[in-house]
Amino acid sequence: MEDRMVTGEWQQEDSAAELSLRPTTLNQYIGQQNVKENLRIFIQAAKMRDEALDHVLLYGPPGLGKTTMASIIANEMGVQFRSTSGPAIERSGDLAAILSSLEPGDVLFIDEVHRLPKSVEEILYPAMEDFFLDIVIGSGPSARSVQIDLPPFTLVGATTRAGLLTAPLRDRFGVMSRLEFYGIEALCDIVERTSDIFATTITHEAAIEVARRSRGTPRIANRLLKRIRDISQVRGEDEISLQTTEEALDMLQVDREGLDYIDHKLLTSIMDSFQGGPVGLDAIAATIGEEPQTIEDVYEPYLLQVGFIQRTPRGRVVTAKACRHFGRELKDE
Repeated sequence: MEDRMVTGEWQQEDSAAELSLRPTTLNQYIGQQNVKENLRIFIQAAKMRDEALDHVLLYGPPGLGKTTMASIIANEMGVQFRSTSGPAIERSGDLAAILSSLEPGDVLFIDEVHRLPKSVEEILYPAMEDFFLDIVIGSGPSARSVQIDLPPFTLVGATTRAGLLTAPLRDRFGVMSRLEFYGIEALCDIVERTSDIFATTITHEAAIEVARRSRGTPRIANRLLKRIRDISQVRGEDEISLQTTEEALDMLQVDREGLDYIDHKLLTSIMDSFQGGPVGLDAIAATIGEEPQTIEDVYEPYLLQVGFIQRTPRGRVVTAKACRHFGRELKDE
């Protein structure tokens, strides 16, 4: 998959910036109002009972703030935050080492929790439910089972593909929260907050334009702002103007709907090669040179969200809205 400015997936350049931009409390966290209010109540109740918070599953598209929300949960609970990812825990011993080092009430964050190996996931069940580890030492006739007690802790799992979680694992999360794409107003607030942290200023009109083209995703908004700031700074501007913002976004090939050149290639291939559809995922993938899974997981969610394509039993179809965006006529049925 090619690097894209408008993907919500984490990229190397995001690491340092995201750490400095992350809010640390629920009050600082912009957007996701329902999720915040529910968590605020659950956290307050757990603190009143002097208990660990129930295990929390955060799911939704990439770049919406799942990792940030997990660290805020730890801050609000006043406990330590430990972070790892599903693919990084290869053996049950890796998980045992992490869990046995936790203090009472600590938050363990597992990103991409759907990618935990099956053997590791099975060790996690009793740890989540009854706070103990059941480890088998040795093999064959000399194998023996050792039970290790764990302090009460909170597992916060994050996934972009909740449907891939096994039912036994999903059922052990007491709190399940879906993070939704952001509206333009919330994204505008995020852009202006990020601008302040970057010690630069941006006009409100320019912030709205960045928000409009950020595909409802804070990570993309912050990434675009960094590049626009570079161009504005080279031009010697005192503040980021709307004109510079529009020119920078055009230079980055991000159009007014937040679509980039790969989105254009996908949509126009359906229009030109398949008369607007319906067309199967494999045929689209072969035409644009991408993996079907990448199209389904990375490219399609936003196009479906904004109503540019539809999934039908016979395949993908471009909509009248997409045709208008490209100045095309919708084919007659």
